[in-house]
Amino acid sequence: MQGIAYCYNYRKGGKPDVLFDPKYASLLKEFRTYAGNEVVELAATLRQWLGSGEGLSIFNKVQRSPIHPSSKLLESAAKMLDEGKADAFSLIADQIVARNCILDRIRKLKGADGQKAVIIIKGGPGTGKTVIALHIMALLSGQKYYVCYATKSKSLMEGIKHQLRRGSRAKNLFHNITSFLPADYDENEVDVLLVDEAHRLIKKATDRYTPAQKLTNLSLIETLVRSAKISVFFIDDKQVIRGSEIGSTQLIRETAKKFNATIEEVTLKSQFRCNGSDNYLDWLDQVLYKDSNKKKVTKTFRPEDYEFRVFDSPQQLYQAIVARNNEPGTTARLCAGFCWPWSKTLGPDGNLVKDVHIGSFAMPWETQEDLTSVARKLGYVPWYEWAYQPSGIKQVGCIYTAQGFEFDYVGVIIGGDLTYDPEHDCLVTHIEANKDSTLTKNNLGQFDTYVRNIYRVLLSRGMRGAYVYCCDPALAGYLRTWDTSKHLLYEGRIDRSRGNLSVADASRIDGN
Repeated sequence: MQGIAYCYNYRKGGKPDVLFDPKYASLLKEFRTYAGNEVVELAATLRQWLGSGEGLSIFNKVQRSPIHPSSKLLESAAKMLDEGKADAFSLIADQIVARNCILDRIRKLKGADGQKAVIIIKGGPGTGKTVIALHIMALLSGQKYYVCYATKSKSLMEGIKHQLRRGSRAKNLFHNITSFLPADYDENEVDVLLVDEAHRLIKKATDRYTPAQKLTNLSLIETLVRSAKISVFFIDDKQVIRGSEIGSTQLIRETAKKFNATIEEVTLKSQFRCNGSDNYLDWLDQVLYKDSNKKKVTKTFRPEDYEFRVFDSPQQLYQAIVARNNEPGTTARLCAGFCWPWSKTLGPDGNLVKDVHIGSFAMPWETQEDLTSVARKLGYVPWYEWAYQPSGIKQVGCIYTAQGFEFDYVGVIIGGDLTYDPEHDCLVTHIEANKDSTLTKNNLGQFDTYVRNIYRVLLSRGMRGAYVYCCDPALAGYLRTWDTSKHLLYEGRIDRSRGNLSVADASRIDGN
């Protein structure tokens, strides 16, 4: 067994040539290292090792290996926050730029330039927005800075806190975004406020449950910017999924100007999720947002980059997801568009109602808040624990619980609210098929965009693959064009094994 390192962003031969300094000669001899300008030499080494006829089998073993280079966010949270190991989840490329931008503003807090600052970190699915936030928290741990993490997503916040050890002080750093009211926080009281999922910001900072003495005329985003010397907003404008959520880069800029804050922006492009395949995400955007046959889907992705499969039935989809979830070190969850009602009471049999019903297939949604205590007794978990507790595999997740999370594999049931129009070669949304009242009421003009955004979020939750069942046969036929189980072609041979899943143990559900 030999290992090599390819430092793609390092150039050999520069002065000083630190990495290849003679004092490292013995290490470099034992552990071969190639710089970015040594691609030819690297290729020659790989050809020597893999070119004897066994290369294809080795490649396929690596592809099917459960060992994967991309760390899972939740698994890294404890090391970053409890142990202060910021490098538990290594940053790359523009993520490092974003981190340095934040750290630069923090350093200026101590200098003459102590002006209020707003930093906007923009990035699509899997670009590492939450990772950067946790990374900054870890770097500042033990230092004399008042740092807070705020998000509207209770499921994401609880998921991170769940990974921390019992009694961890780091849990006190996490807050709901409505916590920073003037009655509770002086202006600039917080040194660094990290606002995750900023696209989910709502207009009002208070509601009918807010005590009279805490009411304010400030908007939610104004309370956030007001309370901190440095506010960092992590946002994806294409993840806005309901009319009450008004978070946008433009709104953040306008609010920053109200408080005379400097504004800096960083766009994240490199991403961890979807096997690091930008091609899959580019393809997904083209498919979802293409409006007519005047435009063609030109983007594509390689089967070896990402596994995308279309199933003939929801039963087959669920079996495949369960089989993946049962693999050691692998996580998988089943999600669906909000095309079925979400029961607030138990069924006649005293169990959760299996609302997601398609033919003979039936499963319950994640647990309603009011049913949490009784659901636990029935072996189910609260809705905000669905993504990370083992028993979550027994329920279908919706956009509100899946957003912000990542799994190795995600299964998505595309409901009747999204179909394919073969005549115009584009996707069409249907408001009558959607059961989410927050979308179907008062959002008629934006419904089409919101539904497409929702499926974009769901279909990008998988780090290694996305499995799909479509209620619309025409949409299923259209998406099968890109089904990787039919196109696993390597060096003129089809590797069937990667397209087949063993579902013999699909009836065994973790947590039972």
